[in-house]
Amino acid sequence: MECDVCGRAMWRWPTLPTVWEEEIWSCSWCYASTHVGGEWFEVSRPPYLPVDMRWERAVADGLTADVSHAFGIFDRTLCGIQVAGMSPSDYLWLPERENACGACRDMAGVIDGRWPQAMRGEDARDSVARRL
Repeated sequence: MECDVCGRAMWRWPTLPTVWEEEIWSCSWCYASTHVGGEWFEVSRPPYLPVDMRWERAVADGLTADVSHAFGIFDRTLCGIQVAGMSPSDYLWLPERENACGACRDMAGVIDGRWPQAMRGEDARDSVARRL
């Protein structure tokens, strides 16, 4: 699948087959995601979010508690740390906090810059629902 934001190839996340199976595709360049399928078989494309609203804080036993890392995709932080069992928390990663990882902050800025201005509007990414 081609990314509708930057045109690069997207990667499909491995999913367990279920009745309501939904494919999740992610772009490793601009980090846009596309969800296909699900109960109503739709194509859902979450809109652009600014850096301070886009990333969850990464949690894992191997991460130090005194540095806050942003959870990216593919089970890694934005700065590239990969720890077994890492997941996003229920809390936003806030780049302006004093304990925010500087490398994650830099990468979040780089990724944000990869989103064209035309794709940053709330309605810039088309989602399609199945008609009944």
